[in-house]
Amino acid sequence: MSALPFSDSMPGSVLFACTHNSIRSVMAENIMKSLYGHAVYVDSVGVRAKSVDGFAIEVLDEIGLDASKHVAKNFDDLEDSSFDMIISLSQEAHKKAEEMTRATACETEFWNIIDPSVTEGNREMRLNAYRHTRDDLYEKIKARFRTGPAPRV
Repeated sequence: MSALPFSDSMPGSVLFACTHNSIRSVMAENIMKSLYGHAVYVDSVGVRAKSVDGFAIEVLDEIGLDASKHVAKNFDDLEDSSFDMIISLSQEAHKKAEEMTRATACETEFWNIIDPSVTEGNREMRLNAYRHTRDDLYEKIKARFRTGPAPRV
């Protein structure tokens, strides 16, 4: 993946939040960093921290992204809680983000992204569910933040 042009209204910092910071938010953080990490500070968090899911690492590796060293964290572990935007990927995380930003100018969004860990079946069926989540996040991130060419300086 190569970096994409970004909108002139690109936030300076984005936090992706989900339930455990082990699948969806990890994928989103890695994808966003690969596309816009040169221009935006990106982090991820969970309501409760849980180690990174092996299937998430595997499907990110398929597209050249390495999440193997990701350390899961919860909202309390954040060194800085002042973000321009928080994108929640689960209802539980969205409630927490709304509480956290009640008295700030931080923009919050909820993206209804399916948790692939609930998929049953053989290994390939489960991996396909993770790939679908990865690809869905990739497309949503591109659509949300790529609104035109990068501004010329």
